[in-house]
Amino acid sequence: MKALLYGVKPDPQPEPDVDNPLLRALANTPMRLVDMDEPGFLLPDWVVTAPRLTGICGSDSKQVFMDWGDVRTPDNPMKGFFSLPQVLGHEVVADVVALGPEAEGLEVGDRVVLNPWLSCAPRGVHPLCPSCERGDLSLCASFGVGPIAPGIHTGTSRDASGGYAQLMPAHDSMLYKVPDGVADELAVFADPFAVMLHAITRHPPAAGSKVMVYGAGALGTCATAILRSLYPDVEVLVVARFDAQAALARKLGATVIAHEPALQVVEAAAAWSGGVLQPSDGLPMAYPGGIDVVYDTIGKKETFEIGVRVLRARGTLVKAGVHGPTMWEDTPLYFKEISMVGSNAFGVEEVEGTRRHGIEHYLDLVAAGRVDLTGMLTHTFALDGWRDAFTALATQATSGAIKVGFDFRA
Repeated sequence: MKALLYGVKPDPQPEPDVDNPLLRALANTPMRLVDMDEPGFLLPDWVVTAPRLTGICGSDSKQVFMDWGDVRTPDNPMKGFFSLPQVLGHEVVADVVALGPEAEGLEVGDRVVLNPWLSCAPRGVHPLCPSCERGDLSLCASFGVGPIAPGIHTGTSRDASGGYAQLMPAHDSMLYKVPDGVADELAVFADPFAVMLHAITRHPPAAGSKVMVYGAGALGTCATAILRSLYPDVEVLVVARFDAQAALARKLGATVIAHEPALQVVEAAAAWSGGVLQPSDGLPMAYPGGIDVVYDTIGKKETFEIGVRVLRARGTLVKAGVHGPTMWEDTPLYFKEISMVGSNAFGVEEVEGTRRHGIEHYLDLVAAGRVDLTGMLTHTFALDGWRDAFTALATQATSGAIKVGFDFRA
């Protein structure tokens, strides 16, 4: 099969003649299109699928662009949950094409969405760890347990190859059937939607409050859609970097402000929320602030520093975005007694009194017409056009890209 393999010597590429660090990194990224053996059943209860549409996750693009941030450290504790070489891609809509001898609940031809977590059940670990028993799949204790090579989810393990390929293996518990009325172009958002569903429902806004969504890419757009659907009395402010993102956020009912300069972001957020800016010889702080929760889908120094400045006292900063380690001015964090919490992907979530997997919630909400992310998938490419796909992401200001994917249906 054809697959994009990461962690290998790249094909030589000319250096781009533009001052874009992402494009320069793309020219040298350790990934190339290769011929690989077709995947078998990693365990008897695994299946093989054929991807139809695979989204490029923000974490994948950071890896491809080697965009790790400014602070470099050899002490990343996640190294033990990562194995190379690997085929990336975990936002996948696929068809089941082969069943392992012990696979249950699926038939050849089923159209499915991937829940990528390589937790206890996919690894053949029994009994399940306490986190998996609770449905907290992203906190599983078995990410490094064999016989499958270390990896937290599909695409991070050299054995469990991802959706940047013509075929992809998966455990029978990792696949959710897509309702007939839900198009591939919407089903492909199940993973990023579930990420933000987890972040928001575990750290919900108070009734009638004001929240800020920092970032308007796939995660930020999903956050806005969730807030509008599940918390309709909450006012939403979105910080968007690109015009296409801003237009979609407005379509979903949010107020939108630009992402820079920093002073303008703080002033606009304070004015919108009723926060009172205190004079400062640097970036001012709203005190009291008027924003209940900041859902940060970026996770950079600049976004943290603004987020804590505009939050109300004892507000909450939810870090859902993945970026490299950073150092930042966190004085407002202690002064206003702000809670800063991390949010790691998804599992079984409670929505309106019902506990189901986050992907199931998404498919139900789409089928019921309560969530519509039409317009978020802006670009699709064939797998051999992968450099063009990542170029669209590296040039969002001109390309208008929000979510980019690989389309295998042709």
